[in-house]
Amino acid sequence: MTGAGAPRALDGSVAIVTGASRGIGRGCALELGAAGATVYVTGRTLREGDNERAGSLETTVDEIGQLGGRGIAVRCDHADDSDVAALFDRVVAEQGRLDILVNNAFRVFGALDPRAPFWETPISDWDALVDVGSRSAYVATHHAAQIMVPAGRGLIVNISSAGAVRYFHHLVYGIAKAALDRLTRDAARPLRPHGVTIVSVWPYVARTERVEQIEGIDLAMTESVRFVGRGVVALATDPDVSARTGAAVTTRTLADDYGFVDIDGSLPPEQPWQPPPGP
Repeated sequence: MTGAGAPRALDGSVAIVTGASRGIGRGCALELGAAGATVYVTGRTLREGDNERAGSLETTVDEIGQLGGRGIAVRCDHADDSDVAALFDRVVAEQGRLDILVNNAFRVFGALDPRAPFWETPISDWDALVDVGSRSAYVATHHAAQIMVPAGRGLIVNISSAGAVRYFHHLVYGIAKAALDRLTRDAARPLRPHGVTIVSVWPYVARTERVEQIEGIDLAMTESVRFVGRGVVALATDPDVSARTGAAVTTRTLADDYGFVDIDGSLPPEQPWQPPPGP
């Protein structure tokens, strides 16, 4: 735990992390909180038992507190625009600022069968992956820009993946991730003059609760969910982060550039698929 009164890199900053009840969102929230940010964590699972899967917003907030940080749980369905608007209104009312937005919410569930051709899967898979994925990131970015642009500062991080450039899991998964990277690239142009940076971050294989249940996976080839969060903190504390705006970057590249390691002191392997050159 951080010592009382010890200054931290993000003291005074306010962050929103979407989809933070478990997985990569949880890891990002923990690292941002440990670095001093007040972190609003969002998702649909407020407390343990609300979902058949382990993990909840309240648990994430408790873990942030154990790291010496401050987390605030906000139940939010990112498929509901009114929920999202209320979230940003609350942050402005309570904090008067927003410095960091991490768009992590992404609806991937076990019913998706990567072995099945897309014409044998439900058309509703499109809505599941695009609505809470690329569209929800656009909606959150739309609201964040209304706060960040007048302030002349801000960082938006979209959690993407190599699925943007190669097949992974489901046809629509790749479409949603490619759209997310395109959002990053194209939003950078109007945001740049206002001091707002937007970046896509590609983890390799993160040890989410779901991944840890997959039989036969080589965990030595994975990274912790907090490794992704450390990359987000590195971006948020980089005074020259605007040089990366519009680009996609892997977590390992961030680690090499900023000099951080995973929670066990290791570095995961660099993934074989690299993002295209930045804009």
